Amino acid sequence: MGLLDKLSGWLGLRKKEVNVLCLGLDNSGKTTIINQLKPSNTQEQEIVPTIGFNIEKFKSSSLLFTVFDMSGQNRYRNLWEHYYKESHAIIFVVDSSDKLRMVVAKEELDTLLNHEDIRCKKLPMLFFANKMDLQDSMSSIRVSQMLCLENIKDKPWHICDSNAIKGEGLQEGLDWLQGEVFNNKTVTLGYKGREGQVKLCSECQFTHAY
Repeated sequence: MGLLDKLSGWLGLRKKEVNVLCLGLDNSGKTTIINQLKPSNTQEQEIVPTIGFNIEKFKSSSLLFTVFDMSGQNRYRNLWEHYYKESHAIIFVVDSSDKLRMVVAKEELDTLLNHEDIRCKKLPMLFFANKMDLQDSMSSIRVSQMLCLENIKDKPWHICDSNAIKGEGLQEGLDWLQGEVFNNKTVTLGYKGREGQVKLCSECQFTHAY
């Protein structure tokens, strides 16, 4: 089963929608992480760069969990802000081996945090210091320092080491995120809306659209 299977009991019996933005620079591993969240029989065998954005929907008996996988390429980052207002949580992925672009990642994070649709929201933020398997990778502590995460005072945040290819570290992050979304009284969750095109995953009893 996929790692999102455990999310099914979050919000009671009525279906509610949780919108999560997955952000970060290109080649940080965002799409690979989302692919790992799927049940094994629906995972893509080859990951290609995201053009614009992708949407993944995971549905259980009580939850519609929508992940917006936003392209991190420079020409597409201006699309991010169009999805801030309806978001309930943010996953921000950083390539921990890419020291040269850590400054760019921080600039994009600062722009995100200062946006009017994010600045006053206490939505939880999960950071993945990804590609920890690479020789030149930095620890999550060092990534946290370079991004100045300690300056985030008005939002719950958490950072995890991760290896998206093997799925390592993802469970820890999801455990934290589900607890924060469940306990965050300032985030209003919506009821299930449009279904879109869906495909039934009988193994895990999720329906997901993409």
